[in-house]
Amino acid sequence: GGLLVVGISRHFGVDKEHSHPAEYYAIMLFALAGAIMMVTFENLIMLFIGLEVLSVSMYVLTGSDKRNFRSNEASLKYFLMGAFATGILLFGIALIYGATGSFNIHTIADEIASKRVYLGSMVYVGITLLLIGLLFKVSVAPFHFWTADVYDGAPSIFTAFMSTVVKTAGFAALYRITSISFESIHGYWYGFFIILTVLTLLISNITAVYQKSFKRMMAFSSISHAGYLMIATLSKMPSSASSILFYSVAYTLATITAFGVMILVSEANMKDGKLNEDFNIFNGLGKKNPLLAFSLVISMLSLAGIPLTAGFWGKFFVFSNAVDRKIIWLLIYAVLMSAVGIYYYFKPIINAYMKEGNEQTIEIPPLYKFILIFSTIATLFLGIFPDMIKSIF
Repeated sequence: GGLLVVGISRHFGVDKEHSHPAEYYAIMLFALAGAIMMVTFENLIMLFIGLEVLSVSMYVLTGSDKRNFRSNEASLKYFLMGAFATGILLFGIALIYGATGSFNIHTIADEIASKRVYLGSMVYVGITLLLIGLLFKVSVAPFHFWTADVYDGAPSIFTAFMSTVVKTAGFAALYRITSISFESIHGYWYGFFIILTVLTLLISNITAVYQKSFKRMMAFSSISHAGYLMIATLSKMPSSASSILFYSVAYTLATITAFGVMILVSEANMKDGKLNEDFNIFNGLGKKNPLLAFSLVISMLSLAGIPLTAGFWGKFFVFSNAVDRKIIWLLIYAVLMSAVGIYYYFKPIINAYMKEGNEQTIEIPPLYKFILIFSTIATLFLGIFPDMIKSIF
């Protein structure tokens, strides 16, 4: 995901005269280091450090377009909300340490499972606060209020990075902590997660329908996909890990492709020196820019979960976890919400092929073109051969 985002960076979406590529590359590497720590941690302190390295890097990147008030506002909102979430998470870690006497996730699991720890308010409050801190990072409702404004205000290239790399790392950490440390008290957080899943899918999909900005629609789309990934975390089975992996890969490819197309088209349709990110920028795109239009279509179909794309199998595997857990009502609800998603995912497709617009030919840099072609082909390839990733597990 990081490599794909760098491939479509092109001055990182900020003013060329005030762009500092070396700084942005360095900060993105810091963010990636934090993300990797969140995937591989064995200790809650390392989880906290990885989360902070990732978060602080994203605060800076969100506000990197310093002459843009939207970017400044988004950075400040993200920082303030993130600081509260970090404090909540750290307080939860402190309570869990106080109850179990360890930061090691396996030791915590043993202490809780063996009942050597009195499972009183300290443990349960600590677990709740820790999970709330992580759920904020992956923008699960009702901890999602920052997402739309931050995604909309940040430079588009960093929005793509945030909505893919950050979300994937967050869910990896969430699954790791729930499946290892808190597996023995699965019943405690299971109902909590189901309520948040239902709330997330409802709020995100209904709100996305009313959006007029493509970028804000993608923000609420990101929240909805967090809801689908929550279904996979409800299951304790090993198949959940491979479902989360496949879904994350499919989502990452489609999202980066969509943002890649939007960045080029919005730059070609600037108004009064400002980027236009509404749906109407895609009007007539298919006539003079077939590659951009086709890449956009495949990415939208994948996000909607249409067959022969990676997104279809991503949702299929996640929904299979719901069947394995025998929560059929949640599966039916998720399918209905997915049907709502088709409505707003088809908006840019209709604009690109069925509406008249500014039919100018947009020049695509060679590396940019390679990234779009690669991610589009990968989306179709995984849609036809999904076992290529599932077989890893």
